[in-house]
Amino acid sequence: MTDRQAAIDAFARHLASERRLSPHTVKHYRRDLRTAAEVLRPDWPAVTAHDVRALVATLHRRGLGGRSIQRLLSSLRTFYGFLIREGQAKDNPALDVRAPKSGKRLPKALDADQTRHLLDNPDGDGPLARRDQAMLELLYGCGLRLAELLSLDLDSVSAGSAELVVTGKGNKTRVLPVGKPALTALRAWLQARPGLVHDPDQRALFVSQRGRRLSPSAVQQRLRRAAQTRGLDDHLHPHKLRHSFATHVLESSGDLRAVQELLGHANLATTQVYTHLDFQHLAKIYDNAHPRAQRRRGDDDPAD
Repeated sequence: MTDRQAAIDAFARHLASERRLSPHTVKHYRRDLRTAAEVLRPDWPAVTAHDVRALVATLHRRGLGGRSIQRLLSSLRTFYGFLIREGQAKDNPALDVRAPKSGKRLPKALDADQTRHLLDNPDGDGPLARRDQAMLELLYGCGLRLAELLSLDLDSVSAGSAELVVTGKGNKTRVLPVGKPALTALRAWLQARPGLVHDPDQRALFVSQRGRRLSPSAVQQRLRRAAQTRGLDDHLHPHKLRHSFATHVLESSGDLRAVQELLGHANLATTQVYTHLDFQHLAKIYDNAHPRAQRRRGDDDPAD
């Protein structure tokens, strides 16, 4: 048995007997330390902060996520605390080393077939079915946030010009094109809406069975129901439809800046979060293809 392994075994016994941690937790500590030992070359007492940073870089290149690396560093810090207590190390080299940030988890987008199946199979022709169909079409067809959908009023829709006026984050307004399927669904809903609304002052576009503006939970519940009745296994929520919209438009056009405008993002970097595609590659395509996307070098230089 090597000195390295002996130290890990002693630490594991300390965790189990003195700290009374569960066998499952002790197993995780062992696994993290074995992973570190496979990469770190010096013996435990000789490991430096530079060695630990190199360890982090190596594991990150191998594809280990930020959270997993953070847990491994935590294991190392606890381990070195034990070694210092036992007189086998003088300092804790993992103390000030940080893991790389984890990327934001993206919602899974519906593929084209799933989207068609969802939108082409309405649940009947009653008022609530028409309302739900119109909401689905707008959420996907315009890439709306849930709050944006709920804030729509009757005058937000211009059927004649096929436009939708949306108020997004920061009270910023944007005008979105509305496709033919969404317009058809909206007209069908607007024909049924008066049967639910008894207050002439109610301006909300989408209302409940009692004629009141819909709540976020009500929309989420109706989307889950639509997914179940239409045979979709995935959990359906408004942001998944927004993400599907962005992904499908981006895959078809490659125009990241257009998607940025449609989603109502203040800057282009935010739009990257909603895509699975490479940001730099898309930006390069756009800059090379659009005649006014970038100025030629020297355009701003003063004349000689």
